Parts: sequence; structure tokens; C-alpha cells
Amino acid sequence: MRIAVLEDDPSQADLIRLWLTGAGHTCHIFARGREFMRAMSRDSFDLLMFDWELPDVSGDAVLTWVRANIRDNVPVLFATARAAEQDIVQALKGGADDYLVKPLRKSEFLARVDALERRAKPQSRKAERLRVGQFEIDLERRTVLRDGKAVELTQKDFDLAAFLFRNVGSLVSRGHILESVWGRSPDLNTRTVDTHVSRLRSKLGLVPEHGWKLSAVYQHGYRLESVTPEPPAGKENDPPAQGKP
Repeated sequence: MRIAVLEDDPSQADLIRLWLTGAGHTCHIFARGREFMRAMSRDSFDLLMFDWELPDVSGDAVLTWVRANIRDNVPVLFATARAAEQDIVQALKGGADDYLVKPLRKSEFLARVDALERRAKPQSRKAERLRVGQFEIDLERRTVLRDGKAVELTQKDFDLAAFLFRNVGSLVSRGHILESVWGRSPDLNTRTVDTHVSRLRSKLGLVPEHGWKLSAVYQHGYRLESVTPEPPAGKENDPPAQGKP
């Protein structure tokens, strides 16, 4: 997963980064709540992790902002020294998905992260196949079938297709795509993403006439979603056939 960690203690942040990257995740550290909220307004992550005590905005205030402003219900894990029952209840009622009290224990921490991933994305990244609508994505053989017929894709097109179908309905930033599919810094030029998305839309027929919409979201990224199929352009306004007089 691509994980955003809001933690102002450098030693804690380094430890969390070490554990998460060792488990195969990508970790982005933020030390200030306002810095994190600015990033969330243009970027996307698979999991958010908050400390409560921060120098500028408290973790529970950031949680309130996320649930009010971020459409996708991204899972949130609190990791904080605050152990009072009322704090735990407040965080969970405010929209947190799990709560851990510091000091963190590595095995438990990673198990909680894995559990949140399973709940958020039931079609696991470790699954051999994804079935979404008329598409079947074989992750082992690296093939995509549409209505049972193979679609010819390049290696990167396949990686992009698998990523988008794992995130159907979610808004994913160009940086998120670059990092997950190309393994590149999200600060690099994103035209590569736009080019591949356009090509994939055409190859897989991800258009409303076929029940799909792969749309660009200004200054953010892309969203793939299932929609009600639309008739081909011009068909809906054709006059009814007239019989001979």
C-alpha cells in the first residue's frame, strides 16, 4: 500500500517507515497536520496513519477534516500515546478504523495494517485473479480478458490496468499511479501517466457506452468507475421508424 503517516517525532517516524517499507509498503511522512491536509487535497493514499499530539493541528481535527473533505473512505489508523478510553472512543466515533497505543509493537502493528488493507480492498493484492464486471485480470499470467477474449497490452499497460481495477471507484492521484506502477517519484513529469491512461481507455473500451468511465479529475488524477451503459452518440435522439402510408 501507499501509506501517509502523520507523525512529528523523527525517531518514531523513522521506525514506522522502516517497518512499513520492510513489509513492502511505500511510506510518506508528514510532521504537520496542515502540511498533510494540503497534500491530501491533491494526492491519494491507500491508508492514513495519525498521531494525536501534533505541533499545529491535533490528529482528531485532521481526522474530522479528512472525513468531511475526502470522498473516498480511505482507512485511518491512529497510533498515539493517548490511552484513555474516552480518547479511543472519540477517535473511533470520529471515523478512525483502528487505534493503537504507543509504544508500538512491530508484529501487531503490521498485522493491523494488513487487516485494514483486507477490509478496504477485499480483492487482495495477493489474489491470482481479479474479476470486475466483464473483465478478468490474471495477475500471475499478466493477461486481461474482456468478455472472455484476451486484450493485447504492453507490460506497463497491464500494470496500470491492474492498479486501476484494484481501485475501482476511488480517486487516485497521478503521483500515486506513478509510484505504484512505474516505481517513480510522484514529483517527476506525469505526462507518461496521461498517455498510458488514454491508450488503456481505448484498448479496454473504458467508455460509458460499455458501462465504464475512466475520467481525469482536474489537478488530482483519475477515477475508474462503473456506470450505466449509454447508447452510442446520436442514437437516443433518432426519430422512431415510420411505416409506409
